Amino acid sequence: MVLAKNIRYLRSQSQMTQTELAEKLGLQRTMISAYEDGRSEPRLASLNIICQLFQVALDELLYHDIEQLGRKALQEKNIKVLTIAVDGEDREKISMVGQKASAGYMNGYADPEFMESLPQFNLPNLTQQTTYRAFELSGDSMLPLVPGTIVIGSYVEQLREIRSGKTYILVTLTEGVVYKRVFNYLEENGKLFLVSDNELYKPFEIKGEDILEVWEAKAFISTDFPNPKDKTKPATLEEISQMIMELKDEIRKLKS
Repeated sequence: MVLAKNIRYLRSQSQMTQTELAEKLGLQRTMISAYEDGRSEPRLASLNIICQLFQVALDELLYHDIEQLGRKALQEKNIKVLTIAVDGEDREKISMVGQKASAGYMNGYADPEFMESLPQFNLPNLTQQTTYRAFELSGDSMLPLVPGTIVIGSYVEQLREIRSGKTYILVTLTEGVVYKRVFNYLEENGKLFLVSDNELYKPFEIKGEDILEVWEAKAFISTDFPNPKDKTKPATLEEISQMIMELKDEIRKLKS
């Protein structure tokens, strides 16, 4: 049943008709319908072609519920920065994505003209061994970082490099540009678990295939200075750590 469901899901996600898939396999359309209904199973030669067409491993196709659990293989996915800004000495500059530019960034992050239109700057004391990008926060889900704070992230090349409990800027197909504390469960179920430091916001999950870019938070710039008398500030680091441990316990219970 998992094989049938996976074939139907992968074909649908690729916007391929049953007739088109049948032509690629050298079969009648009715045979594809039988595969997807679980009335028949593909021969090994057809399975190999299906794996190549949809870039999926054979064991994943046969035994892993891709629609429900996401693509396990995506933890090895390489994600590339296609466009960067440089100064007159060919040194990389930091491009800043402001609140108003966030929506346009979803379509323009690989467009040289769009990237050149963004503000650019340099910061001292940052290693030159990686690419940085700055994002302006628009909400209060990650207090004490207030709206308007600029978070500077270093580029993460592979999804498997995401370390649970660290904060990242994620560019996603489903949620847009978000800044969250991330827990990596790609190997277990193909998903990331995103947590806000502001407890008023509920955690949520996102599939690995919906990730376009990942930036690990390295620094921030803010004109808002902490007020020690402000009791509305969220938890201390110790309290945040305790919250993370409780969330991990809840996740383990859900998985079991």
